[in-house]
Amino acid sequence: MWEPYKKGFKAYLQLEKSLSENSTEAYLRDLDKLTQFIEIKNLQKNPATITLQDLQFFIQWIGDLEMNATSQARIISGIRAFYKYCLIEDIVVEDPTLLLEAPKTKRALPDVLSFAEIDHIIAQIDLSKPEGTRNKAIIETLYSCGLRVSEAVNLRISQLYLDVGFIRVIGKGDKERLVPIGAPAIKYINIYRQNIRNQIKVKPGNEDILFLNKRGQKLTRVMIFLIIKDLVQKAGIEKTVSPHTFRHSFATHLIEGGANLRAVQEMLGHESITTTEIYTHLNKEFLRKTLEQFHPSFHG
Repeated sequence: MWEPYKKGFKAYLQLEKSLSENSTEAYLRDLDKLTQFIEIKNLQKNPATITLQDLQFFIQWIGDLEMNATSQARIISGIRAFYKYCLIEDIVVEDPTLLLEAPKTKRALPDVLSFAEIDHIIAQIDLSKPEGTRNKAIIETLYSCGLRVSEAVNLRISQLYLDVGFIRVIGKGDKERLVPIGAPAIKYINIYRQNIRNQIKVKPGNEDILFLNKRGQKLTRVMIFLIIKDLVQKAGIEKTVSPHTFRHSFATHLIEGGANLRAVQEMLGHESITTTEIYTHLNKEFLRKTLEQFHPSFHG
């Protein structure tokens, strides 16, 4: 009974929303959970006859399957997207998800590195080795520009405008953004290009890629994870640090310094300002914890 709706929803996600294969599949899996529930409970309902109460029972049901709040919230957002499609296509007159409340997800605070810790990690790099100069350029760029690891490995020489202090980044969904780049990152990219990269025999197809491995190919994301893991271990830092930690630290330091939220959104390439607002919450949480820890009268 639901198959034609699923087919239409899939076409809507791919054609109108231009979602990737993975994202489309994720949304369809969320909808499958709902249709599974309808079959198991023998509800004999189509999208137009599903009520808010049905959906509340559905949430209870996925909760009983011991799915955590994050997974539940993810499924609910998939169902919301489906009903958005149903409204557009006049399959339903009212959206039953409108008053549906998602379970509260506790957003884990990602670890943020201080300036001193970032310096200490970078200080572990052995610059006597050719890959040392490259690794320093990579980490300086990750932190200076707040890049995602995929954006760093795909960075091209033709996207560098170092003379004016900018790089052009291709982010999620092939969206381009211009990001300012700091002096240390510019310095080490230049040293790497002039002294190290030009000595490498570049594999065809990688001529424009900035950061290469010694075989002249693009680095993998895993490689950058391993480089960072090794340096963090050497620095004796106990925090959970990944390439993404440098992006988090970049954003947190900007907001702690009083940067405009829209400007930070622009630099991070967030589609929605609410994603960037996480950093204001992180900042508030950090301030509250600091008060609790150090302020004598905080607990009354």
